Amino acid sequence: MDQRARLAAASRDGHLALRRVERQQALIERLHAAGGQRVRLAQLAREQGVSARTVARDVERLRLSGVPLQTHRGQGGGVSLAPARGAIAVEFDLPEAAALMSSLAVLGPSVSPSAASAMRKLTTALARAV
Repeated sequence: MDQRARLAAASRDGHLALRRVERQQALIERLHAAGGQRVRLAQLAREQGVSARTVARDVERLRLSGVPLQTHRGQGGGVSLAPARGAIAVEFDLPEAAALMSSLAVLGPSVSPSAASAMRKLTTALARAV
């Protein structure tokens, strides 16, 4: 494979990974908005413009990453996200916060309301810390 073909493949792979992250963020926001109610994979797939299998893979990736998703099997099945009881307190050191900020910057800090809010909070926290 020549250099241009390798670069094109890497670009496609990066583009697909970015789309997957955007889709997974949208999935989390959608499930959060459902307030703990289960949402069918077919419905999520229609909303995202992808197949139900793609949504199932996204759900599995998120679940394995530690996102508290619950899957429901059977005809009335789907997926739900437990409603949060409030804000989650987490402490990061400077390099950890910067790593999150750089990840958000690649994704696009305004790709979703949650991403924009997270970036604002991280930026404010870092301004106070230095």
